Amino acid sequence: MATAPDFSVRGKHVLITGGTGGIGGALAKAFLDHGAHVTVADIAATKDGTDPSIRYEQLDVRDDAAVEALAARVPKLDVLIHCAGRIASAYEEYKTEMFKDILDIHLVGNLRFANAFRPHLKASKGCLINIASMYSYFGSPYAPAYGAAKTAVVSLTKSLAIAFAEDGIRVNAVAPGWIKTELSRPGRENPEFNSKVIARIPDGKWSEPEELAGAAIFLASSASKLINGVTIPVDGGYSAS
Repeated sequence: MATAPDFSVRGKHVLITGGTGGIGGALAKAFLDHGAHVTVADIAATKDGTDPSIRYEQLDVRDDAAVEALAARVPKLDVLIHCAGRIASAYEEYKTEMFKDILDIHLVGNLRFANAFRPHLKASKGCLINIASMYSYFGSPYAPAYGAAKTAVVSLTKSLAIAFAEDGIRVNAVAPGWIKTELSRPGRENPEFNSKVIARIPDGKWSEPEELAGAAIFLASSASKLINGVTIPVDGGYSAS
């Protein structure tokens, strides 16, 4: 007999990198509110503003040893979300060292965590959720490293989905649209850039970080068990325009 889809994440153990940021923080709160056990890992020295029910780990996602040490401290994991990221000021990413640093955080960091926590996710038949971007599909003249990294995240998601399938691990990604975060603040405060964005979004507004949570929770639940290796745009219709 067919059973109703199960959208629950109650009792699941979730780790979110960049978990004190706008999107990461919103995801952490959403999973906590839906009954999951949440750990956030962030480079920030303190967990100011983070719910005390959320376990906090200070960590630099560029540090191989730190990531491995965290994996050794975490006994169980069902859902891994790599949300850590940054974007440099206009044209700074054309500098070689900055370009490499951005890729290290978004792309290489993604692989670090995937490798370190693969045994955990194999044991739980869990899932990895990556964070892509609209810049996975469109050029970013002001932030070439960010755009390149986010484009590569889409390909990495497919590769990991194939490679990790033998362990019963699903790997997917969400591609947020224009979200109100500190990272996007310079764009929102630039009248010319902001007007172009607003004109292309069907409902004419930037989205709140909390509006991404539904897609992530769906991908973490057993209701999405046949979804693997895909990147889902969560952009208010921006990419359809």
